[in-house]
Amino acid sequence: MHITDIIRGDFPTFSFEFFPPKTPAAAEILYQTIRDLESYMPHFVSVTYGAGGSTRDLTHDLVERIQHTTKLDPIPHLTCICHNEEEVEAILLRYARSAIGNILALGGDRPRDVPYDKSRDSFQHAVDLVKFIRRFNESGAHPDRRGFGIGVAGFPEGHPATPNRLVEMDHFKAKVDAGADYIVTQLFFDNRDFFDFRERCALAGIHIPIIAGIMPVTS
Repeated sequence: MHITDIIRGDFPTFSFEFFPPKTPAAAEILYQTIRDLESYMPHFVSVTYGAGGSTRDLTHDLVERIQHTTKLDPIPHLTCICHNEEEVEAILLRYARSAIGNILALGGDRPRDVPYDKSRDSFQHAVDLVKFIRRFNESGAHPDRRGFGIGVAGFPEGHPATPNRLVEMDHFKAKVDAGADYIVTQLFFDNRDFFDFRERCALAGIHIPIIAGIMPVTS
């Protein structure tokens, strides 16, 4: 089911985001936690992707396990960094065969502990990844005739690589126009930043759903 189908209506929705662990033992603990959280009936859950795709296999495995053994709708993150077109197409085919309904297309972070060769990347920015997923959707490879619901990241506090808010919104509008269906924001500490971001999107002609990313502060 597409996120836009899930959040349509006047009722409030919420979700959880999970970070794939790095060991099988930790993965099992996380899975049991997910089963416990399932009783709260979140409307969807998302699974992150490590810097440079460092957790790609763990992300894929966790997403498919959630899809096949729970009643939750998982949304895998997918990043541009350290991926070529063949790799991304294989990932999309794998998710399509598991009837995963949505993808969150991100620029991603460079790996910190290993050398990074940017020349092997087929996608320089998230907008390129969005366009590729949209073309995949048009191929008819997904069991849902619409293909994947495509999400992109929003930055209420501003994108760290684009200090000029006007230029940032131009780039963001291009990403949305490339085929995004919904927006999930980065966390923010002041609600005014979120409301301002939402208003700037409206002024730019962006009218797809915007989902607020919230990080509970525990210390």
